[in-house]
Amino acid sequence: MAVNSYREDEHLENSDKKKHLLRLLSYLSPYKMTIFLVLVCMAATVGISLVNPLILERALDIHVANGDMQGLLKLGIFALLLNLIYIMLVKVRLLVMAKITNKILMTIRQELYEHIQTLSFAFFDSRPTGKILARIIGDVNALKDVLNNFITTLIPEFITVAGVVIIMFMKDVRLALASLSTIPLMMIGIFLVQKASHKRWQVFRKKSSNINAYVHEVVAGMNVVQSFSAEEETEEIFSEVVDQHKDAFWDACRYANLFGPTIDFCWGIGAMMLYLIGIKVLGTEQVTVGSLVAFGTYINMFWRPIMHLSNFYNTVITNLTAAERIFDILDTEPEIRDGEEVEELPDILGEVTFSGVSFTYDKGTPAETKVLSDVSFRVKPGETIALVGPTGAGKTTIVNLISRFYDIEEGKIEIDGYDITKITLESLRKQMGVMTQDNFIFHGTIKDNILYGKLDATEEEIIRAAKAVNAHDFIMATEKGYDTELKEQGAGLSIGQRQLIAFARTMISMPKILILDEATSSIDTHTEILVQKGIEELLKNRTSFVIAHRLSTIQKADRIFVIDEGGIVEQGSPGQLMEKKGAYYKLYMAQFGDLGINIE
Repeated sequence: MAVNSYREDEHLENSDKKKHLLRLLSYLSPYKMTIFLVLVCMAATVGISLVNPLILERALDIHVANGDMQGLLKLGIFALLLNLIYIMLVKVRLLVMAKITNKILMTIRQELYEHIQTLSFAFFDSRPTGKILARIIGDVNALKDVLNNFITTLIPEFITVAGVVIIMFMKDVRLALASLSTIPLMMIGIFLVQKASHKRWQVFRKKSSNINAYVHEVVAGMNVVQSFSAEEETEEIFSEVVDQHKDAFWDACRYANLFGPTIDFCWGIGAMMLYLIGIKVLGTEQVTVGSLVAFGTYINMFWRPIMHLSNFYNTVITNLTAAERIFDILDTEPEIRDGEEVEELPDILGEVTFSGVSFTYDKGTPAETKVLSDVSFRVKPGETIALVGPTGAGKTTIVNLISRFYDIEEGKIEIDGYDITKITLESLRKQMGVMTQDNFIFHGTIKDNILYGKLDATEEEIIRAAKAVNAHDFIMATEKGYDTELKEQGAGLSIGQRQLIAFARTMISMPKILILDEATSSIDTHTEILVQKGIEELLKNRTSFVIAHRLSTIQKADRIFVIDEGGIVEQGSPGQLMEKKGAYYKLYMAQFGDLGINIE
């Protein structure tokens, strides 16, 4: 899956359609016994449908021809009972297959969701959220008809066709050959149509993803759209994306709709050949009326399943692109994962060591950007390190590498002497707390959101964490306190309140290493002073990395790392760095020089 935006179509490598279809059908294997019973039902229905023309032939050639009305009545009652059984069995098989299909869709969607959670940040950085959602929702739903029709359409119709052909050849080889003479023409037509159709359905799926990506992006940024009165511009873009989607759909449909006319044409020619040979060539002396009617029924029974099979094939061609897109994600290997020989990281003290660490974003692509080059430092347990520097210098990259959200290009990162690539991701990350300026608030209660940091936390621990970051008072002022229901992304709360809840969520986990990435940037000055008091208490005896552009918030840090030009250009305590009058001094003076403030 290529790196792209809603403006660009996703790229899929040419793939083996047969392989994807077999992989999709493998999801039916857990239901073998149930499917076997469905097949028994279908065998019975196919048998009944094959017997019906023979009943008709007997009625005409024997009972009607001889005026045997009593025999005709008995045969009619027998046929009626037989077809009532047929209807009941069809209903049963459709109901059972619908249940199986829905269970399989749930399984595929669950697998896809679980796999996506294992993928690294790089995966999500490189594609719009809407395109990922399109695969989880729309593409999975598109598989329903393929799975359902494989059992309820493909197998019975194929058996019907085979049975009809056998019976036709057993009754009269000449009429059979005449009826089926157009099969080679049909096969050539179907092959050409499906080849063109599949490519166009791939394009349609890509355009569907583009719509999802754009709508998700605009809805997420609706406050910006309305703030800048950009509604007309977004409407124009949306209209353009929808037009592309519509054009792709019509283009695909034009080719897909050729399946029916191709079958109809061959069907019509085959029927014409049957009556031409049966009446004009062989004559009524060799072919009875009953036989001719039976053959006419059989030829319809042959071509109608062929039509259904072509519709199924059309469904496969239409929706197999959805399977390709799903398997594309399922086959995407996580860039960050546990190695073969990893161990659990025990409870740590919090020593962090970087040794010659280098890191490049989008390595090997035109967008390649080297951020860190040969960075080395050692942080003692319980030490608070502040990272400052210009935007894009690599501050957030450093803390992301500690959490192993990305793998380094060169060097080694160790925690308490353990190489982080040699320990499990879960044991590493459960001892870390990460707090950013864009923390997500989930739909649910305030308590639910705080519990996200520690699912088994007690009521006392929740309240203690909230009090530590001075969130308790505002929480108790809400309608139901900690049981107050929050909307998606915390709508209805101020940015500062959302930040405080996120603080409590991080603090309740009591991490051994704490990372604060611009964590107080969205809080007003008064609230920040209160939060700082809680943070100071929580930072005690805990290794902490604090990224901040407000230099006033890091004056109590043990050391400050000034990050620029791919590494640490300066480090020391706030006082030491002010005395050096180097890079940190310039940053400090840029913020406070004009105010005459000295906060050394």
